[in-house]
Amino acid sequence: MTALFDLMEHHIVAFFAVFFRVGAFVGLLPGFGEATVSVRVKLGLAAAFTMALFPMVLFQGLVIGSIQQLAVLIATETLAGILLGIGLRLLMLGLQTAGTIAAQSTSLSQAFGNAGVEPMPAIGHVLLVSGLALLMMTGLHIKAAQLFVLSYEIFPLGRGIGGGDVADWGVAQVAHVFQLAFLLSVPFVALSMLYNLALGVINKAMPQLMVAFVGAPAITLGGLFVLFASAPLMLEVWKAAIDSYFVNPLGVQ
Repeated sequence: MTALFDLMEHHIVAFFAVFFRVGAFVGLLPGFGEATVSVRVKLGLAAAFTMALFPMVLFQGLVIGSIQQLAVLIATETLAGILLGIGLRLLMLGLQTAGTIAAQSTSLSQAFGNAGVEPMPAIGHVLLVSGLALLMMTGLHIKAAQLFVLSYEIFPLGRGIGGGDVADWGVAQVAHVFQLAFLLSVPFVALSMLYNLALGVINKAMPQLMVAFVGAPAITLGGLFVLFASAPLMLEVWKAAIDSYFVNPLGVQ
């Protein structure tokens, strides 16, 4: 009976160790961790992921001999899940930022509309919803489970995570996300530059013409056309970045 109780204690501690990492990860996972998803649904998803992944990390020599060790385990596992989720959230933010740049370039939004009470620009919302739909259609839950199993090679169970390494990774990841956002919005930035250049030439040639009234419909129509033509390629490039993160979450491609 003593051996049985020791085994049950080991199983229970390992289960909750996995749950702490899964719970933090699912809370930030695109689609599953959105603010519109109920907390009960998130807890159910975290429990389902835990039961599916628990046998894969059950016997890793986990030993808890004191309350301090248990507290360290909870902190390290939660931090590992948060870091994995933040990386995916940053890539989602990159797609949203690309939409904001595109909307601002085509005079459909203010540059910093998301920082205030204004809602997300329409272009950013379309791209974000399309990106979430694309992730769900291509098996986000399976890729998330594979990433979670891989995370135990990157962040071993119960091991501490260096603050300097996290800071370096965070800076590199943020820089990569903004680079990706600008890359995705290049067609709209080019359209904006051509539009303003043409508007300046026309205004110089005919100062009496109200070029703003003539150009506003043109830039709006041009922005919608560019969105229609470039959205599939934008989502393809963005999904490639997401897939690269699932394969190597610590690397910046």
